[in-house]
This record gives sequence, C-alpha cells and structure tokens, in this order.
Amino acid sequence: MVSTFHGLETARRGMTTQQYALQVTGQNIANANTAGYSRQRVNFTQTEPYPAPAMNRPQIPGQMGTGVQAGSIQRVREDFLDVQFRGENTKSGYWGAKSEALGKMEDIMNEPSDNGLSKTLDQFWQSLQDLATNPEDDGARSVVRQRGVAVAETFNYLSNSLSTIRDDINSQVDISVKEINSIAEQINNINQQISEIEPHGYLPNDLYDERDNLVDQLSQLVNVKVTKTASGGQTSPQAIGKYTIEITDPSGASLGTLVDGNSAPLSFQSLSINESDGNISGFSVGGKPLTSTSLGGKLEGMTSAYNNDYPAMLDQLDNLALDFAKAFNDVHSKGWSLNDINNGTQTPHDFFALQGAASDQTKIDDTTQAKGAAKLLQVSTSITDDLKNIAAATSKAAGDGSNALNLAGVKDTTNLKSKYEAAIGKMAVDAQQANRMSANSDTLASSVDQRRQSVSGVSLDEEMTNMIQFQHAYNASARMITVVDQMLDKIINGMGMGGR
Repeated sequence: MVSTFHGLETARRGMTTQQYALQVTGQNIANANTAGYSRQRVNFTQTEPYPAPAMNRPQIPGQMGTGVQAGSIQRVREDFLDVQFRGENTKSGYWGAKSEALGKMEDIMNEPSDNGLSKTLDQFWQSLQDLATNPEDDGARSVVRQRGVAVAETFNYLSNSLSTIRDDINSQVDISVKEINSIAEQINNINQQISEIEPHGYLPNDLYDERDNLVDQLSQLVNVKVTKTASGGQTSPQAIGKYTIEITDPSGASLGTLVDGNSAPLSFQSLSINESDGNISGFSVGGKPLTSTSLGGKLEGMTSAYNNDYPAMLDQLDNLALDFAKAFNDVHSKGWSLNDINNGTQTPHDFFALQGAASDQTKIDDTTQAKGAAKLLQVSTSITDDLKNIAAATSKAAGDGSNALNLAGVKDTTNLKSKYEAAIGKMAVDAQQANRMSANSDTLASSVDQRRQSVSGVSLDEEMTNMIQFQHAYNASARMITVVDQMLDKIINGMGMGGR
C-alpha cells in the first residue's frame, strides 16, 4: 500500500522544481540584453518510481510516479552555428582589415583630384609650354621652378605618407598579436576554472558563455579550430569540457596550438612576430615558427597590406620618380640656359636631384637605385639658386624656347601618365574588391549570428510564456498539497474517536 504522505512529497518536488524553473526564467529575463549570454533552461526529469522491483515489494497495481526533479540547468547553444559564425567572422576580419588599409591608401593618393600627383604634373607640363612661348621671361621661369618643386614635394608627400601608414599597420599587427595572446591566456584561465567545477556534476554556464565570447573575438583575428576535452570525474553528460585552440591555415590544417586543453597543468603559448628585411616574414607559437603566414582574419589582412600592398605602391612611386627625373634631366642637360647663351658656352645642368646626407644633393645617373627616389626627389640647387640655369633653348639663338617644348614632351616619351594611371587603377580595383568582400562577409556573419541568436538568444515573449506556465504548475502543486492536507485532516480528525 502506498503511504498517504506519498502525495505530499510528489507535490513538494513539483513545487521545488517549478521554483527552480521560475528562477532560471528570471535569470534569462535579467540577461536579455547581456552580450554573449545564452539562454538557460531547467531539464526536468522524473524521479524514480515506487516501488522498486523486489521480492518484498508491496502489492499495488503498479509502479507509482514520485514526482519531478531538476536534472540540470543547461544553456541552449548550437555548436554547428558557432563553427559557421567563426568561419564567417574570420573572413570579415580579413576583408575588413584589407578594406581599411586600401581605403587609407586611396585617401593619400587622392586621385582624381585637384591636389593629386596627376594634376601637379599637368600643371608642370603646362608651365613648360608657357616657358617655350616666353623663354627669357623670369616670371615664366619662376613658375617652372615652383611647379617642379611642387612635383618633387608631391612625390615626397606620397612616399612619406604611405610609409607612415605602413608603420601604423605594423603597430596594429603588434597590438593584434598582443590581443591574441591576452585572449589565449584568458581562455586558459577559464579552462582551469571549468576543469575544477565540472567534475562535481555542475554545468558552469556563465563560464561557457565567457569562453565562447573570447573564441568569437579570437576568430576575427585568426583562423581557429576548437576541440573539446572532458574534465573527468563525475561530469554531467551535458558538460562541454576544456577547449584546445589551434591556429589553422585556410584548408583547416593545424599550424600551432595556442591553448592546450589536454596538458597537465593546462597551458597556453604566445604568438610572436618574425621580421626580416623590413617585412613580416612569419609568426611563431611558443617560439616555434609556423609553416604558413596565411593565418586568416584581421591579422592576415594587415600583414598582407604591410608586406604587399604598400610596398608595391611605394616601389611604383619610386620607379616613376626615378624614370621621370632621369628622362627630364637627360633632355634638360642637352639644352642651353640663359647663362649658357650669355657666356657662349654650354654647361649641362640637372633639373632634379636626390636629397643626400645633411643638405647635400646626390646626382641622378644610371647607377642610381630606385628605392627611396620618391621620398628624396628635389629640384637641384643649381635651379633653385639661379633661374637662368633652366635650359629652355636648344641653341644660342635669342628667343629660342624649343628645349622647353622638348621638356614638356617627356610626359609622352616616358609614358609617365599611363604608368601612374595603371598604378592608381589597380589600387582602385583592389580597394573596390576589398570593400565589396568586406560588406559581403559582414552580411554573412550577421546572418549566421542572427540564426545563432534565434537559438541561444533570450526572447522576452517566450520567457513570459514560460513564466506563466511554471507559475501555474507551481500553483497546481501547491493546490495538490492542500488537497492531500484535507485528506489527512479527514483521516486524522474525521475518523475513529475524532469523528464521534
């Protein structure tokens, strides 16, 4: 026979479990706007029925249920969506970094505009055309000199500005590496806390959320692969365990382990930068060089801009500056200046030179290296000191301005304009692609995150519905206790001597 008190215990368990569920619902509502929070739920399980199978079991029609219990408090999370989001987040980080770097390059080059190199060169060529008309006019000669200075200074500005931004990118790479190491250390510390809690049968949901948020942040910086290791002990079947975080290449092959969830004690290794010849030659984890520089994410995007995009544009500027200066000097040195005409003797003068040590200048010749030419280009001191050294004539004849026309023709003989336009065009195409891919990857990452939030996020409407449901169940269990109490009161006070 089943005890009369059986119903009291069943109802008590119902009230207790529904109370747990209401408290978890309150936790979800409180954290509805907490970034990275995953909604939680109480897993209801039936308690052991009565009686247990045995030889001396009571003779009743069958096993009776004994109520409900809170099996565990589990967060609602979909691992597949986490993996998918992190993959898209890595792409978003890469293209976002590329887009930002190329956008800054576009701002510096500032083409087409009234202040770019192309416009400055056009004004220089026009000043030479004007000089050909009035070769002996000091005003025309002064304009040519000033336009030449403007061309040299524009080359200087572009080179210096690109180099400054490149240095800034290198600093950002260093900051990102430090951020990666900081995140790895935090994940390792959380692994340690989780490994101490899980063996007791608990689910540290808040620590799970904190760790997954850190992995999300890490995935924007580099490609990551997450594997799980059980904590051991009396862990719950829903326990997630410790994370091992590996950096991978685009194919998913492991390059190095940042956080080791299998080691004893748990450990993490630092990422470091390897530099060579002014470039980032690679990275190391724990002092061991990685076999690839394709780490993905923001780190690869910045590294690509630092190693490839900016050096390529600087090299093109240097080559343009040197080719332009050499060709211009070659034509200029063959002409006659006003001083030559007055003296009756032709003395070659270079129009452009390169800045040397201190205030000295270096002559441009066939042995001059292109590297740094744009940064060091100057109008030679022979021109800045004396306007009459500008060679506008090809003969000693008065009013001869034919060499000024030859100088203006350098733009056609060197294909300077077409080479510069090709460089600007490639930059524009690369920047446009980076902007498009950045927008696409952001959209995809956002879409996956919305699906993830539909699973893990808190819906206030759903939580209000659950709250009412658990409240009714709690009230019903309380009412059940009242009914059993009335039954017991009848037995105790309404039967036997008490009933007379």
